[in-house]
Amino acid sequence: MLDVVIATGNAHKVEEVRAVLLPRLGARVRLLGLREVGEFPEPPETGATFEENSAIKALAYAGATGLHCLADDSGLEVDALGGRPGVSSSHYCTDGMETGLARAERDRLNNERLLRELRGVPAERRGARFVCVVTLAAPASGTEPARVIAASRGAFEGRIGEPPRVPSGAGGFGYDPLFMVAAEPFAFGVTSSELRAKEKNALSHRGAALRDMTRAIEALLT
Repeated sequence: MLDVVIATGNAHKVEEVRAVLLPRLGARVRLLGLREVGEFPEPPETGATFEENSAIKALAYAGATGLHCLADDSGLEVDALGGRPGVSSSHYCTDGMETGLARAERDRLNNERLLRELRGVPAERRGARFVCVVTLAAPASGTEPARVIAASRGAFEGRIGEPPRVPSGAGGFGYDPLFMVAAEPFAFGVTSSELRAKEKNALSHRGAALRDMTRAIEALLT
């Protein structure tokens, strides 16, 4: 059996990764949450792109745990804001800086800032997408350092809703309560937070990137 660490402390992300990958990989792979392996310092996410930050995390945790690691970097791009918040999505309320806010409080403040910046912007200019890049890294072996094996990218199209329609929905996390889903049959009628978990995983940026990553994980089993 191959152990692969899901290199995030976000329990929601761990659940989503398992929900997408386990039906495809079954008992051949054990997907471990980072907290099941140990306590590790978070590497500074100094990259300018989702690809760079995803690789930074995958390599850092592969080196720290001695196991294969699957890391993602994801965020929201809003057309009317020139692609912001982008790689700063998780800390948008503090201009990308980690200030020790609890995740729920940070999500609330991020959402409030986004809605404030889009106040008065019409629906046709509120187009947005979630983007996710997943990176698989192998641990150091002999004299060879930890290395990236594969990377994949997925996107989830929609737009940012307008109050009082949003925020809405009890599921998901982050910007999900604001994000109106473009894909049929929803056609901007529901937020990502209002989707059932199975529906979200079938459509989401993370689900698409993980499905593409399945082949790279399977190759490690041969």
